[in-house]
Amino acid sequence: MDLDRTHDVLAAFERERVRYVIFGAVALNLQGLARATQDLDVFVAPERENIDRLRAALMSVFDDPSLEEITAGDLLGEYPAVQYVPPEGAFHVDILTRLGSAWRFEDLDSERVDFDGLEVSVATPETLYRMKKGTVRSVDQGDAERLRLRFGFEE
Repeated sequence: MDLDRTHDVLAAFERERVRYVIFGAVALNLQGLARATQDLDVFVAPERENIDRLRAALMSVFDDPSLEEITAGDLLGEYPAVQYVPPEGAFHVDILTRLGSAWRFEDLDSERVDFDGLEVSVATPETLYRMKKGTVRSVDQGDAERLRLRFGFEE
């Protein structure tokens, strides 16, 4: 995980007042369970103004005109997910407002967590567990088991 790039993106989200919740491997790391990753997974509030703030935040970090292509139409439409891959490096950002019919931004319980002096919005351990426990990906099942053991969740 590119910690500096992740920190820069999240600092820009905070500066632009983006309503977001981190989930995935970065969230696991911020909740105290180390896991390698090359991406930052975020849900964002499905509001045009919020998506405008998201785009502005990303543009303040990456000098990439293709960011103009991320629109509310993308994130409010039938397939509300965008993967942004910057021109350089292996880091990328997966941005969602909804994950199929299973999860919406509004469904996520989150908390503020310190990330090297920056307070960020992260899915709670229980939310991460619920998101991961029923999937078919073995890595998610492993994450769910680690969350269950660490935080004492019932199976």
